[in-house]
Amino acid sequence: MNIVLDNRNGQIWDISTMTSEVSWKTTRTGNPSTADITLINDASRRNKAFTVNNGDIVRITKDNHNLFYGYVFTVDTGDDRQIKIKAYDQIRYLMGQGTYVFTKVTADEVIRKIANDNGLIVGNLDKGEYVIPSMVEDNKKLLDMILKAIDYSLAYKTQYLTFYDNFGKLTLKTMNFTPKVVLGPGRDLTGYSIKKSIDDETYNRIKLYKDDKETGRRQVYIVQDSANIAKWGQLQLFQKADDNWNEAQIKEGAAKLLTLHNREKTTFSIDSIGDLNVRAGDAVAIILEDFPEQKLFGVEECTHKFAGGEHTMSLTLKVVQ
Repeated sequence: MNIVLDNRNGQIWDISTMTSEVSWKTTRTGNPSTADITLINDASRRNKAFTVNNGDIVRITKDNHNLFYGYVFTVDTGDDRQIKIKAYDQIRYLMGQGTYVFTKVTADEVIRKIANDNGLIVGNLDKGEYVIPSMVEDNKKLLDMILKAIDYSLAYKTQYLTFYDNFGKLTLKTMNFTPKVVLGPGRDLTGYSIKKSIDDETYNRIKLYKDDKETGRRQVYIVQDSANIAKWGQLQLFQKADDNWNEAQIKEGAAKLLTLHNREKTTFSIDSIGDLNVRAGDAVAIILEDFPEQKLFGVEECTHKFAGGEHTMSLTLKVVQ
């Protein structure tokens, strides 16, 4: 593993030999990726001019894989002769707030506008399939605006998008359902747990409404799964439909929302031997006796740990197919 620290003043340090442990975590949406690095603070092993400061750039690569490019946000030292560094990628800078009015935009256009306004570097952005009629965001977190735009594509076009920083470039990718790895007994899997829940965005009744400006009346459209209502009780999602939709489009949108949300959410946590091809937003296949057939999961969170010459990873997964 190669770890480089750039003081941004002309000083660049290779800190690979000083490092005793690295944890690299990625999340599919909602958070920046993080790198937690523990350095051995031994004067005999480092240059006396070496320093690490908040704002320094960290680059981590391994076996021709570009893993992490980010910025130091925390430096922790003490009497244990260790330096602990926490760094985030540039999505961390989207935690600030702003005010925007968007009209007829796609998710990628929202990202590009916000990134350009805030001096962030943009890489490849896949085209969002849904054109958002309007988004008025007043004093809202920048990242929340982007996630809202992404959610529109999922809700109304069933387009699974992953937003992440790809080694220093903001990236929007349509999820590829081809599994990066197949895990199971005898296939690098070392432990797992399964949780099934209807407590997290599960709905068996969708209620969309549209206000008719001409008549002053509210039109309401409902689709539901009566069998699941009898089994789970009524779990309703009530929200406003797109102002530009006609009746047929609203009914179609409600049906898609029911298809998306009318099911148990299966969360699957696993520990395995590390594979650098896997990060949040990818897909993995799992083979276990708990499942009647091989299932495909999307990686919601992925943490790679490197310590003592070993590489392990922990994944939080959700069923996607």
